Amino acid sequence: MWFYLLIGIFLIFMGLSVHVFKWYFLISGYNTMSKEKKANVDTAGLGRLMGIFGYFNGGIFIIMAILQGLGLKPSMVPAIVIFVVSTVFLLIKAQKYDGNIYDKDGKLKKGAGKEFIIPAMIGVVTLVFVGVLLFFSSQSTKVTVLEEGIEIHGMYGEVYMWKSISSVELIEELPSIELRTNGSALGSNLKGHFRTTEFGSVKLFVDRDKPPFIYLETDEGITIFNLKNKEETQKLYNEIIVKRG
Repeated sequence: MWFYLLIGIFLIFMGLSVHVFKWYFLISGYNTMSKEKKANVDTAGLGRLMGIFGYFNGGIFIIMAILQGLGLKPSMVPAIVIFVVSTVFLLIKAQKYDGNIYDKDGKLKKGAGKEFIIPAMIGVVTLVFVGVLLFFSSQSTKVTVLEEGIEIHGMYGEVYMWKSISSVELIEELPSIELRTNGSALGSNLKGHFRTTEFGSVKLFVDRDKPPFIYLETDEGITIFNLKNKEETQKLYNEIIVKRG
């Protein structure tokens, strides 16, 4: 909850900084322009556009934080998609306020089309990156039992050697999650590093709506994971117990 709240407050503050306080030096690229080029930029219009972007997205993240604070479990996918799409829109729309690219009639100046190449590339790369991240973050955890230990695949995954495992349990409830420190939380899918009330820092690879969960304690800390359904998680747990002897 606090993570999303801080993001929302930060975005709104950035919007206010450029739109209301007129801190135009925060606009990427503007501060490095020559005086002649700066004179051709509609800073007021650009500041208003960036302000709307900050208020809109900041408000969405704050609403998500409030919903989480009320005990609800809203999916963050819509908020992330909206943020990415609006960012791409901002990058493209911002060019309209640059008089070095458009003339007074709003027409593209000759040879200025190349200025759109970088924003377009950034937009495409951003959309692809987020799409790939959303896809892999929403996938069920894949685990392989090896002769030397177990391997959790994918982002944040690693191999846990049998000799390093001190405890294995099958639990029905996850610990209370206070904060995501380095990972993804898309709907009920949690992957990466989280801070919990009961155990402190843990690593999660879970769909929290599909208990039970395998609790694994090693020399390096606590990892909790499950598979796509109860039967497969139970089967994996039994296999781990047999392998450990």
